[in-house]
Amino acid sequence: MDIKLNFVNQSNDANNATIVIFQKNVSTDFDGLSVAWKVIRNCGRGDNHPFIFPIPMFVGASDSWGDHTPQIAAENGQLYGIFQTASGTTLSPLGPATSSRQVQVRNNLTKGGINTSIYKAGKLLATKANIAPGKTAVFEFKPTIWIGVVAQAVEGQVMNPADLSKSITELSLLGIASADIVMTGGGSGPSATPHRFTLENIVMP
Repeated sequence: MDIKLNFVNQSNDANNATIVIFQKNVSTDFDGLSVAWKVIRNCGRGDNHPFIFPIPMFVGASDSWGDHTPQIAAENGQLYGIFQTASGTTLSPLGPATSSRQVQVRNNLTKGGINTSIYKAGKLLATKANIAPGKTAVFEFKPTIWIGVVAQAVEGQVMNPADLSKSITELSLLGIASADIVMTGGGSGPSATPHRFTLENIVMP
């Protein structure tokens, strides 16, 4: 079931803060770079921005020739493979993954690296590049989102880790059907405080 979320700006910011929402790939072989899944702009004080955080994931891949596969539904605990067929490069399920908490994508091409990505709601959630033949990309996500003020964030692009070192909050969505994400704090001058993000008006399924 999709989760209905509603960002509410109750901060002291007079300028239009840029809010980024993303998930972190927590697999041990990941390089730690995160993608800006959703960016909220121009949401003034007292305004709100409703959005859906979908549960379903999709996986896609591209090869070293610049060809992109269609996105297919992805589930935790499943392994997917990139193959060379008579008609070109294809992505298809291979069977169970080595972990029930992970989506895994193996490069079964004889030559050429691949890039593979996870999507939610048609938007890029996470990506891993240059997977060599015979190697496997691993994606694992906790039932949480990360949210913060990141001025340079661009939806669908990898973020600078230095921009994520402040005012980034992890929020658990486990067992939640809907909730408000309320931003407080901020401001300018000596009275400014760090931004805070809290879940309020939580509704359970």
